[in-house]
Amino acid sequence: MQWIIFMLLLFISSMEMLTQNRWKKQASASLLENCTGCVLCSEDNGCITCHHRLFLLIWRDGIRQYGMCVHTCPPGYFGVRGLEVNRCTKCRSPSCESCFSRDFCMKCKDKFYLYKGQCFRQCPPGTAAQPGTRECQETCEPGPWSEWSACTHESRTCGCKWGVETRVREVPEAAREERTACPARLETRRCRMKKHCPGGE
Repeated sequence: MQWIIFMLLLFISSMEMLTQNRWKKQASASLLENCTGCVLCSEDNGCITCHHRLFLLIWRDGIRQYGMCVHTCPPGYFGVRGLEVNRCTKCRSPSCESCFSRDFCMKCKDKFYLYKGQCFRQCPPGTAAQPGTRECQETCEPGPWSEWSACTHESRTCGCKWGVETRVREVPEAAREERTACPARLETRRCRMKKHCPGGE
């Protein structure tokens, strides 16, 4: 008699476990869309923790907060790897498209120019806008022009009617180190030479 009761209880217990497993599968299937890459997932809020290679991206919609596991953070965010969770953190500036850290921008949105990790609508004084790269580049003030050189043609100062003379100006050391865009440092112009060389050469 005890043997029959034991078998009956075992059967009921296994049926309950089967029903529970079936319910868990149905629940996880409905969450699968929002829980890709998740280790822990909430029906209301999406991902709570992600697999170690993925970043947890959290955003708000009104008062609700949602989580999603992503391989790379979207524009306006940067990835921070941590011991427990890797997170996508939002760039502080709304005009920043991608950033290295919260306060250091690497690329600005359209109509903005990048200068030293910040985004500007107009480049600061002492800089010039580079439309191709959307960056502000520092301009430099070169030194004064030197005197014009002697008039020469193929390294000779005589024997020809026309030659060329040149003048130069120095660029500050700091501008050279930073590879700053500078105005022309060398100028040439046509000049009239002595027709004959001494001694009739």
